[in-house]
Amino acid sequence: MSVLAALVTVKDPLAWQLYQNTIAEWLTALAIAVGTVAAILTLRRFAGRRLLATALRTVGAARDADELAADIVRRIRVWFISILALALGRLVLTLPPRWDRTLDVVFIVGLLLQVASWANGLITHTVNHYAALRTTPSDDGPPTGPSAATVLALTFMARIVLWMILGLIALDNLGIHITTLIAGLGISGIAVALAVQNILGDLFAALAIVLDKPFVVGDGITVDAFSGTVERIGLKTTRVRGPTGEEIIFSNADLLKSRIRNMQRLQARTVVLTLALDGSTPADQLAPFPVLVREVITAQPQVRFERAHLTAITKGDVGFEAVYVVLTQDYVAFLDAQQGITLGVLERCRQQGLRLV
Repeated sequence: MSVLAALVTVKDPLAWQLYQNTIAEWLTALAIAVGTVAAILTLRRFAGRRLLATALRTVGAARDADELAADIVRRIRVWFISILALALGRLVLTLPPRWDRTLDVVFIVGLLLQVASWANGLITHTVNHYAALRTTPSDDGPPTGPSAATVLALTFMARIVLWMILGLIALDNLGIHITTLIAGLGISGIAVALAVQNILGDLFAALAIVLDKPFVVGDGITVDAFSGTVERIGLKTTRVRGPTGEEIIFSNADLLKSRIRNMQRLQARTVVLTLALDGSTPADQLAPFPVLVREVITAQPQVRFERAHLTAITKGDVGFEAVYVVLTQDYVAFLDAQQGITLGVLERCRQQGLRLV
């Protein structure tokens, strides 16, 4: 009745009081809110189309930047626009403290959720861009690069960090003292880290393997005295299939501390052939031997000759050394070349009457 009485006593309807604000002020706030929504929606639609059209005309880093900007514009949510419009509209009103506090909380939560949406888009774009840069074409199969599990793990970890930060900011803005909470979490984190330091070491080692890629699934590697083909890279262990069929399990942390030889990335194999010839052989028979060995080596396919020399006299024998490079990573082709050269050298020794010791 008091509100109705106040409305009746004032002749100008725009001057009527409603919750400590005139009708004119309420209409002004509504106009600001509606105008804000209409303006931002129009701007979002125009800017999104313009950025997408620009991205289609550009290449490389410029295109990535335009696509990222278009995605950020597209991620401006309607509910956030509505919250922003209410926040701007209430600036011309005088509201009770309880209402002001409620609207502040709604605005803070809405802003943080909108920031989370933008950050998720940035994380997705960054991880996909990283995966594209690390992907290399292959002549005999699909392109090689980070696996889907790697991309998922990176995205998941980045989003966990994002939500932890936004959660702490939200709690702080809502009036909750987070200093004690952070201190408690820090102490608990240290205690847990000490308890599971070996597991965490293997976990971070797995992350290092995934990011740095000293080897990938399918690579043939040699670690200390063990060799095999990588079958699985897990969070704690890496499993390798040995040459005789057994499964060799390495701890990720121990694996990174070892000297790893990745045979899959071997482009060429350098071989040093050493022989010892009978020291009683006349010099005129020994002199043409390096040339004969060179002919044997160059006759082999996918083999490059480097050098061949009689090196030294040791205990009455004449040392000989030849160096050649097998230009393939195929182990069978390497053995074929080595076998052909060995048989060829033995045949030349027989022809020249040279005796190996």
